Amino acid sequence: MEGKHMKVIIIGGGKIGAYIAKLLLDNSISVKVIEIRDEIVNKIKNELPPDTVILGNGTDLSVLEAAGIAQTDVVAAVTGADENNLVASTIAKFEFNIPRVIARINNPKNAWLFNESMGVDAALNQADLMAHLVVEEIDFKSILTLMKINHGSYSIVQVEVEDRSEAVQKRVVELDIPADAVLIALYRGKDVIVPHGDTVINSGDNILAFANEEAKLKLSKIFGSRDGA
Repeated sequence: MEGKHMKVIIIGGGKIGAYIAKLLLDNSISVKVIEIRDEIVNKIKNELPPDTVILGNGTDLSVLEAAGIAQTDVVAAVTGADENNLVASTIAKFEFNIPRVIARINNPKNAWLFNESMGVDAALNQADLMAHLVVEEIDFKSILTLMKINHGSYSIVQVEVEDRSEAVQKRVVELDIPADAVLIALYRGKDVIVPHGDTVINSGDNILAFANEEAKLKLSKIFGSRDGA
């Protein structure tokens, strides 16, 4: 899928939505941002091309139609309200048959609701992680992988590095990370590290990755114990 052909609607123009929109626009992807709060719309119109920003409710069918949802490949519902993200996801998937729907979960207690039966293809269930990624500048490759529509079910997976893992004391670049996986973050105690090629893996680290089903199994083998115990 060529990036220039992709069309994305982002529902929610807060820090996360605006950051993702800018990243996509910088890479020649068509983006519309729907935001209901006047003051936020005025703010992001100074940061993004004004014609990409729409004042309105992202769960309103007429607003979505005006944003061009009929020709859209990906909808990302990233508002600060879980109920809005769920409703927007359901409408996008079942009213407009959007191929790829991504939703942000703000309250972990609501995570069980964010599934395919509600129209969600990929759930981002780490609000604090999302904020961290914005600060650390998540790269375009990661976002593009997240929004990929030609592949099977991708999701966020967390894997703990076992004592006997082959990955312990190795750099990320030395590991056989599957092509269908992106390492998003590494939790080490209270520290959150954005992993790079030179990042050394420690026993007890928690790896957060974005992967499809096959890649998840490979990650489990890499970071789990060598004998599978």
